[in-house]
Amino acid sequence: MSRVRLLVGGSVGVVALGLAVVIAGVVWGGARSSSGATSGSGAAAGPTSGAGSSGAAAVPSGGPTAGPSAVECGGWGCAQQQRFTAVQNLIKTRPGYLGIVLRDRQTGLIWRAGATDRAIWTSSTIKLAIATSLLDRARTGEVTLDAAARTQIAAMLNVSDNDAADALWNRYGKEALVPRFQQVYGMTGLTFVAGFPRYWGFMKCTAEDLQRLMSYVLDKLQPADRDYLVNAMRHVGAIQQWGVWAAGPAQQPGTKDGWSIESDAGTDHWCTSTVGFAGPDARYAVAVMYHVPPGGTIDNGVHAVSDLVATLFGAPTPAPVTVPDPGTGL
Repeated sequence: MSRVRLLVGGSVGVVALGLAVVIAGVVWGGARSSSGATSGSGAAAGPTSGAGSSGAAAVPSGGPTAGPSAVECGGWGCAQQQRFTAVQNLIKTRPGYLGIVLRDRQTGLIWRAGATDRAIWTSSTIKLAIATSLLDRARTGEVTLDAAARTQIAAMLNVSDNDAADALWNRYGKEALVPRFQQVYGMTGLTFVAGFPRYWGFMKCTAEDLQRLMSYVLDKLQPADRDYLVNAMRHVGAIQQWGVWAAGPAQQPGTKDGWSIESDAGTDHWCTSTVGFAGPDARYAVAVMYHVPPGGTIDNGVHAVSDLVATLFGAPTPAPVTVPDPGTGL
């Protein structure tokens, strides 16, 4: 029995496989970019900004405006529409496939830009779905989470621990976990990658899928479990202090990030993705995925997704974030 080491998120997991599988340069995370941004639904309520803007001085800070200007600017207010335009322009400067989705939970309205419907390696963002499903199932008595399992869930969320994700995946159902992600959490585009084992580290989804997962957590999860995940995502370790984290402390953001070297069409490239929330009472669900083109670096990917979020919320750019060591877990 051969053993294949998966390098996902921040730490190293070891997977026992029945057949030898050759995997070149797998270091888990995930996301995508587009050379042409597209605005999403016309009217949506936008994020309230609590931070000033530096580096994007033309983008006003502050929340959506009321009155006629809000109507004229598609429901967000003109200041927020200027931030949307800045996000779209930023996407155009990034090669590869980059997409961002924002949902206002108060209104249910959505704004999107870039390649939000392209399937990209999930990397460690899928760990949020694993944690959500285990809390859901434990609440109904379907499974029991002992002290070891709860410690592993905490480690998976805090530092993106791969050993913890491996243990939970193997103990609580393996690929049988996935239909719940697709059918209950709205991750309809989630698929295993052909040619790879049907394992948590070998899946792709879209930014739309991640936004729906985050919305499920915030809108439908049992309140105590929701509060647990919100608190955990607001207090992640330094290795995940980027992505939605870049909305800035005034927005009380929470994040689950993913970063990995993947192979598409026989070529290796980085993926950097982030899913989370920001704003009062976690008002805004946010997802960003970036398929960094070959030759790009983890630094390119982390800053691209972080700067999109910072620009969206009127926070400083370049965003002051922590870039994970590309050799993390080795």
